[in-house]
Amino acid sequence: MNFRSIPAAASLALVSWIFILGPSGLSRHQAPGPEPLSAAAPQDGAHLQPPSNEEMKARALKVIVNQHSDDEILDQFERTERVYDRTAGQNPRILEDKTYRVVPIVAGSYRMLVKEGDKPIDGGEYNRELQQWATALELALKPDDPRMKSSMEKYKKRLHDRAELVDATNTAYVQKWLRGEMLNGHLCDVVELDPDPQFHPHSILQDALTHAVVTVWVDHASNQIVRGEAHITRDISIGGGVLGKLYRGGVFTLEQTEISPGIWLPTRRQYDFMGRKFFFPFEEHQLIEDSEYHRLGPPDKVLPDVRSEIAGRKPTAGNP
Repeated sequence: MNFRSIPAAASLALVSWIFILGPSGLSRHQAPGPEPLSAAAPQDGAHLQPPSNEEMKARALKVIVNQHSDDEILDQFERTERVYDRTAGQNPRILEDKTYRVVPIVAGSYRMLVKEGDKPIDGGEYNRELQQWATALELALKPDDPRMKSSMEKYKKRLHDRAELVDATNTAYVQKWLRGEMLNGHLCDVVELDPDPQFHPHSILQDALTHAVVTVWVDHASNQIVRGEAHITRDISIGGGVLGKLYRGGVFTLEQTEISPGIWLPTRRQYDFMGRKFFFPFEEHQLIEDSEYHRLGPPDKVLPDVRSEIAGRKPTAGNP
């Protein structure tokens, strides 16, 4: 079981897309201490007035619709993903630094390692990764192939589960408008989401929603998520506690930005949590930065460019 998918999906799905896109490595380091993300002074948005309950409900629905749209389009984009595994505390030490090229393969995305620290990986190894991408694109052109059918079924199931969880946030939480605030150049409504005791979860992930308090910064003009921050307030047991547990105190954050008109995608994600897998304790402190988004075309348009890149003749769009 990917332990990150439990707190990530169950907390930041509350405020955005589900955090099941990152790597799944678990590290064991010091006690967690989240690094705060940048924020402007609260008084910058002081002229915003608290919305009525009806306005809050209407805007929440718009945010959910927008998030569904962003989630559905994410896997059409290539991007660069830099992953830092770190120690905890206010001055974390970097333990591992890897950069990936994340590319679409129709049934999700494929991550190719391109750098370790500032050192590019071996050219032969990178070419092997490119070949894997080409193979996945070739398979995507065969929709009747049993392997492709299986991949698409699993991919659609993940999308359905993610969408269902995002929808559940509208009933799992009681919303409270806190203030107006400028963040990353956006005038935002800052809203707190507290678990609703009347909510009855229908899955493990939905149950995990009741273990988190979330703060979201919503762009006032577009009803898009600019930032989300979730705090785990109660331990989350997996398999009744037999398989493991995620401890209270975990913090999950994300920032998003408009990378194309009407499309908001993540630029920064951070995980800081502790837990137990079976009898073994673990901790994870990871920062992920996403950049250089490029929207690619369908497989039949991309595949020739990938083959040319393998042959060393022409780089595919976005090749780092």
